[in-house]
Amino acid sequence: MRGLARQAKGALEKARDSALLGVEVYNKPAVKFKSGGYITLMIIAWTSLFHAIFFKRKRKPFYRKENLRFVRVEGDFKYWELDECLRQYFQTDTGNPVRKNLEFFIPLRNRIEHRSMPELDASIFGECQAMLLNFDEMVANEFGAKYCLRESLSFALQLFPSSESLAAAIQHSPATKPVVDFIQQYRSTISAEVAGSGKFAFKAFLIQVGSHKSESALPIQFVHYDKLPDEQKKQLSNFAVMVKNREVPVANPDAMKAGDVAKKVQAGLGNPQIERGGKMVNRFNLAIHTRCWKRYKARPPSGSANPEATDWKYCIYDKRHNDYGYTQGWVEFLLEKLKDPTEFDAVCRSEQVNGVANQST
Repeated sequence: MRGLARQAKGALEKARDSALLGVEVYNKPAVKFKSGGYITLMIIAWTSLFHAIFFKRKRKPFYRKENLRFVRVEGDFKYWELDECLRQYFQTDTGNPVRKNLEFFIPLRNRIEHRSMPELDASIFGECQAMLLNFDEMVANEFGAKYCLRESLSFALQLFPSSESLAAAIQHSPATKPVVDFIQQYRSTISAEVAGSGKFAFKAFLIQVGSHKSESALPIQFVHYDKLPDEQKKQLSNFAVMVKNREVPVANPDAMKAGDVAKKVQAGLGNPQIERGGKMVNRFNLAIHTRCWKRYKARPPSGSANPEATDWKYCIYDKRHNDYGYTQGWVEFLLEKLKDPTEFDAVCRSEQVNGVANQST
């Protein structure tokens, strides 16, 4: 790092080391705190990179008081945090996709750094990958390619990545709901142009091929879309449409109707029958199911001012259709509860409050 001032050199070294540690943490298969560890270390890496840039430009990245004196904390200068670095570096360019990517991670880091939420890893992979690629590109632009990380990294061996959605993550771990709400809200606020930029979230098709034209070619190669000939761009666009047509997102794909839950629980309990009106009928039916969600507080009653206040492990509110879907976890919960004859009898004898037993969802 010859030619760099001491402070710029130190900050750049810290930036590169933090980024390499972040990648190492993310790529370790035994680590469950992948995204949390990676994001925390990459926030440090980006902050240090901006400090190095400012030092190189003869600017001191320290907070100032109103009298323009530097702020000190326990005798040391108080450095700009990442959000202030973004304001100083990008100035009025508020829609820059690199900036929007980092502005996504700053509050996300604050929400997950003290929690382990591996359910979210697959859903934010695109933003995580863009965060790294943007970092290496800025290092090259500001300090030269010789300082890039790309020569220090190899392709990680991959299994097919998880396809778990944000909704499925919530079902698996209700504690993720506030973080998922933030992710969805943030993504909804950015423009389509930024959302479609590879600098905000990296997206790619990984297509297996039989062989390369050259035996000496790398087994995996990145090709920039912007550098493709027009004919290849057209072919890729057609391929993208094909993939989209095969992967149409479906809302709440695993949610069950109340009637389906009743059938599964009735079968799981061994098809118990009771006599009613002179004939034998299923003991677990829609009326009993209604008593169950009321007794175990799986969801609010119909007409509630807060219909979304469900127990996410068991029930999901569908705002568009104004109804509820139930999870496999709810079926398993009921089977575990109702295999106790005393509990089953108590549910069947429970009082019908405010006409709840007449509701069938």
